[in-house]
Amino acid sequence: MKFLSTLLLLGLLLTGCNSQAMLVEKQAFEIANFKTENGALISPAKVGWEAYGKLNADKSNVILITHFFSGSSHAAGKYKETDAAPGYWDAIIGPGKAIDTDKYYVISVDTLVNANVFDPTVITTGPATVNPATGKPYGLSFPVVTIGDFVEVQKALLDNLGINKLHAVIGGSMGSFQAIEWATRYPDRVERLIPVIGTAYIDAWAAVRLERWAYPIKQDPAWRGGDYYQHGQPEQGLTTALAYIIQDAVYPTGFNMRYPAPYTDKAPHQDILASFSAWDQLMAHANLRAKMQDANHILYLIRASQLYRAGMGENWQQALSRVTAKTLFLPASGDQLLLPTMAKTSAEAMTAAGKTVEYAEIPGIWGHLDGVVGIAAVADNIRTFLESE
Repeated sequence: MKFLSTLLLLGLLLTGCNSQAMLVEKQAFEIANFKTENGALISPAKVGWEAYGKLNADKSNVILITHFFSGSSHAAGKYKETDAAPGYWDAIIGPGKAIDTDKYYVISVDTLVNANVFDPTVITTGPATVNPATGKPYGLSFPVVTIGDFVEVQKALLDNLGINKLHAVIGGSMGSFQAIEWATRYPDRVERLIPVIGTAYIDAWAAVRLERWAYPIKQDPAWRGGDYYQHGQPEQGLTTALAYIIQDAVYPTGFNMRYPAPYTDKAPHQDILASFSAWDQLMAHANLRAKMQDANHILYLIRASQLYRAGMGENWQQALSRVTAKTLFLPASGDQLLLPTMAKTSAEAMTAAGKTVEYAEIPGIWGHLDGVVGIAAVADNIRTFLESE
């Protein structure tokens, strides 16, 4: 995650955020028997979670943060003072910030099949987890899980904490799918909804684009049909997949600032097999991320994202008519992955259904990644929206 950590540090410097971060603790939540949407049983299902701020007496000040594809529940603060960077949305979560932890009790939860399964600060059940019934990693015997399943795990945690109402659900990218699904599935529990760099549906174009991330893993002989745990990761396939993910998340302006131009390389002018420095550096960054991630977990997250549409039925527009939460869509202007037009189409479907919808775009040069490193640009929008009646 070094590339993202570097950008987070840059974002904090550019926005003038105080380097003093909250100290937070990861906690574990376990469901003895979790039934997935496709009817499979995961026994047990375990996830990590963390919280910021203080829960009020009637438990009415809760904001749920749902994380993006390659993220985790570490949305703000640090686990220890010496951590290189705080959680990904530390610029807007904390005392006096847009999501003010002096007012709100903010909860974030690791998803099932979290990409960062080998990060010691992540708790998740997925294909890399040992199946108690066999004593071996699940591999591809792990059931297909959906965005709806992620929401149901979060709901089970909140139910366990006695929390029945959410002041808001806020999530970026894949987290926006979860946030929208919350408001669609449990409208009486969600008062405000903020999908960041997100959409209420994945269409064929987006699903096929995501399949490009899966392809290098599946084509790597070391993947062994998903049964590689006793042999080691399919490193080439996983690294290549993560390189594509990084590139797709970054708008060309930011990408070209970060990586060298082709004309600076001499070897490709002479040798058809020579690679460009930009590709080599991108692969090096992806390789660093791969140390904490698992190839099968990436495949399961891809599939969960590909299958998403609000309500998880045939008509996502009709499903959005069930939303009662006030809604603020915050796409990134330069997003090349989940295009702003997808957020606009989602917002228009809600407006057509008579819902209260606001819309603003996150400016910046990083594209989809602006929803993480550039989130401070819309901090005032978020604060005002959360404080509105």
